[in-house]
Amino acid sequence: MTRTVFYTATTLDGCIADPDDSLDWLLRQPQEEGGAGDYAEFIGGVGALVMGSTTYAWVLAHEQGVWPYTLPAFVLTHRELPLPASAASGEPADVRFRSGAVVDMLAELRGAAGAKDLWIVGGGDLAGQFADIGALDETVVSIAPVVLGAGRPLLPRRLDLELLEVGRNGSFVVARHRVIGALAEDRENG
Repeated sequence: MTRTVFYTATTLDGCIADPDDSLDWLLRQPQEEGGAGDYAEFIGGVGALVMGSTTYAWVLAHEQGVWPYTLPAFVLTHRELPLPASAASGEPADVRFRSGAVVDMLAELRGAAGAKDLWIVGGGDLAGQFADIGALDETVVSIAPVVLGAGRPLLPRRLDLELLEVGRNGSFVVARHRVIGALAEDRENG
């Protein structure tokens, strides 16, 4: 069964990017190949990915227009965006632009993932949209020893989570959680 997983990194104060959408704080952190939250192991279980337009633009800019993914990639946007100039694999990039409510495209997204996971690459509000409809199953968050004071929030929703696993990878604390749903207080009052 396809799970929807928000696999990301954050600062200690819960920012996934600084106010200028920079990830410089993240890219300078040491990591160990094969350690907790290992990317290669994670991506091996992913069948499709979904991201917002800001994340897509960041990937294109930082990869010099070369698309790094071989999996079907859905970009949720309301604006015109360019396709990648090329793909690192040499194959055409499988980038699919979509607009509208997440609930209306959930079957297509999960169908593209097949029996593997659907990875929410970013951003936090997009992961929140999945949580809003009860379609966010897990979070895997690498927490860096950095405090920005302001920036893009990790997951701007009020949610209860269950800790499933915790580990260390280089300078990161890696925590995997099951998403229970809205905070108990909100469920009781809402």
